[in-house]
Amino acid sequence: MIGIGTWQFGGEWGKNFTSAEVSAILGRAQDLGINLIDTAECYGDHLSEQLIGQHIKNERTKWVVATKFGHRFRGHLKRSDHWSISEVREQLEASLRALQTDYIDIYQFHSPSDKVFDRDDLWEMLHEQVRAGKVRYLGISIRNNQNIRQTAAATRVGADTIQVVYNRLDRQPEENVFPSCIEQQLGVLARVPLASGFLSGQYKPGDTFTGQDVRAARNSEEIQTRLRAVDEIKKNEVPEGVNMAAWALAWCLRHPAVTCVIPGCKSVAQIEANAKAADLVDPDHPQAVI
Repeated sequence: MIGIGTWQFGGEWGKNFTSAEVSAILGRAQDLGINLIDTAECYGDHLSEQLIGQHIKNERTKWVVATKFGHRFRGHLKRSDHWSISEVREQLEASLRALQTDYIDIYQFHSPSDKVFDRDDLWEMLHEQVRAGKVRYLGISIRNNQNIRQTAAATRVGADTIQVVYNRLDRQPEENVFPSCIEQQLGVLARVPLASGFLSGQYKPGDTFTGQDVRAARNSEEIQTRLRAVDEIKKNEVPEGVNMAAWALAWCLRHPAVTCVIPGCKSVAQIEANAKAADLVDPDHPQAVI
């Protein structure tokens, strides 16, 4: 399954989006059979949620909406933690208003510490929201790709999904997290499946990122190391004539633990490229990429 990650709609990826631009992207996604949107409360102080809500409000039942809680936007790449019961309840209500909906399909802990994760009173409040119909399912967006502690506890606390960074450059979840997800029959949302755009095929060694683009904050040596690795992958693994972004998403989807990839996109053209990943997964041999 291919979804849409929407951190970029909050304005921290080098571009500010208009409502019309977001509607064009989501509308084309819908045309292509994509119906899962992943967002968060702190992507621009509910800005991403607001832009999404303006588009989906009249067709709510056609979308699966996943959002997150636990942080508050304080400026470009600045967040503060808010984990008290009253704060989380307020965040939920704010997300419902921004999304212009009366329920959220998947409500996810947003990279909680183990101390926060272990709070039974917080989990009980969240389950109250499920019983009230404001939330359909609970999920955990783990901060660390090797956080087997929270992953292994998912069934016990009543969570149904795990969100984790997974892509051709970041394969750590394969070691412990994915086997636990398979054992518990959890849904897995693979975030950053294009490695923050490095696997999109748009960049080459020597390229740099500037301005408000979140990648500009990365170490320049790390950026060039990744770009060189991607160049080798493109030469040695991506079939000739195949769009690299589509290939990278299909590469993630071939893992039996992965339910959905949630790549970000800045344009209709990018959502069209992402959708082509479905054509690269062999339905008879899902662990292979055509």
